[in-house]
Amino acid sequence: MSSLLKPFSVCEGPCESCGVRRGCQSSAPDRQPPSQRSAAGLGAVPAHQRSYAARRSLAAAAIGGRKITHPGKAILAGGIAGGIEICITFPTEYVKTQLQLDARVNPPRYRGIGDCVKLTVQDHGLRGLYRGLSSLLYGSIPKSAVRFGMFEMLSNPMRDATGRLDNTRSLLCGLGAGITEAIIVVCPMETLKVKLIHDQCSLRPRYRGFFHGVSEIIREQGVRGTYQGLTATVLKQGTNQAIRFYVMNALRNWYKGDDSRKEMHPIVTAMFGATAGAASVFGNTPLDVVKTRMQGLEAHRYKNTMDCAFQILKQEGPQAFYKGTVPRLGRVCLDVAIVFVIYEEVVKLLNNVWKTQ
Repeated sequence: MSSLLKPFSVCEGPCESCGVRRGCQSSAPDRQPPSQRSAAGLGAVPAHQRSYAARRSLAAAAIGGRKITHPGKAILAGGIAGGIEICITFPTEYVKTQLQLDARVNPPRYRGIGDCVKLTVQDHGLRGLYRGLSSLLYGSIPKSAVRFGMFEMLSNPMRDATGRLDNTRSLLCGLGAGITEAIIVVCPMETLKVKLIHDQCSLRPRYRGFFHGVSEIIREQGVRGTYQGLTATVLKQGTNQAIRFYVMNALRNWYKGDDSRKEMHPIVTAMFGATAGAASVFGNTPLDVVKTRMQGLEAHRYKNTMDCAFQILKQEGPQAFYKGTVPRLGRVCLDVAIVFVIYEEVVKLLNNVWKTQ
C-alpha cells in the first residue's frame, strides 16, 4: 500500500507544512527571499518569460529599492545643465570678476556694480558683458559633468536601502567632487577666463579671442600658465561643492521626511538650490578673491597663495576679501538653482529612455 502512495507524494496544494513533512523540495524557494526565489526560477522558464520576469524585477527595484542615479546619466545631465546655466548667468560673473580685479591700491575704475556695467557697455557694447564666455562655456560643460558624475559615483555606495544619503556623507562626497573638478577642469578654465577678462581692462588688449588667448598664454608660459592658483582653486571648489551638496541634501532630506520616493517640484528644487548657493558664497568668497588675484595678469606679484592672501589683507584690509560678494551672490544663487533644476529634470528624462539597474 505504501508503494502505491509513494508516486503521489508531491507538494501541490495549499498545505505547505504537508510538503515539509513529506520532504518535498519545491517549497524551499517559498522560504527564500524574493530576489533569490526569482533568480533560481528563471533558469527553468522559457526565454520570453525570463525577459518578462526581469522587467518585473527591475520595476520592483525602481519602486521599492535604492533610488540611485547611474554615473553615466549624471555626467550627461550635468554637462547639459552646465552649458545652459553659463549662457544665462555669465554677465554677472563678468561684473564680479571685474570688481575683484579692480584693486584698491590703484585709483579704482568702477564705483560699483551699475557703474561697471555702464562703462563696459559704453566701451564695448552689450557684447562686452560676454567677453570671456567662450572659455567658461568650453569649461562649464565638462566641469558640471565631472562634478555630478563624481558625486554620484562617490555617494551611490554610501546610500541606505531607500537611496537616502545622510548629511555628513553628502558633505564628504561634495568635497571629493569639488576637488576633482578643480584639478581636471576648473583651474585651467578659470585661469583662462580671468586672463581674458583682465586683458580687456588694459588700454591695448593683446588677445583677439579665446583660441588666440590660449595659444599666446601657452606659448609664453607653458601649460603651467593655465594652472596658476591651483591651491586656491582646489580649496575654493572643494569647500564650494561640499557646502552646496550638504545644504541641498539636508533640505531634500527634510522635505521628503520618511518618504524617500516623494517627488520634488522644480520650484522647490530651485529654492533649495538658491539657498545652497547663497551658503557657499558667504562661506568661501575670500578664497574666490584670492583665486582670482592668483590667476590675473599680475599674478607674478605674489609668491604663492598665502602670500597673495597676506598682501590683500595688509594693503587693502579684511573687507577686500568680500569684494564682488553682491554680484557673485546673485550669480551663484541663480547658477545653482538653474543647474540643480535642469540636472534633476534631465535625469528624469534619461530614466525614461536609458534603462539602467
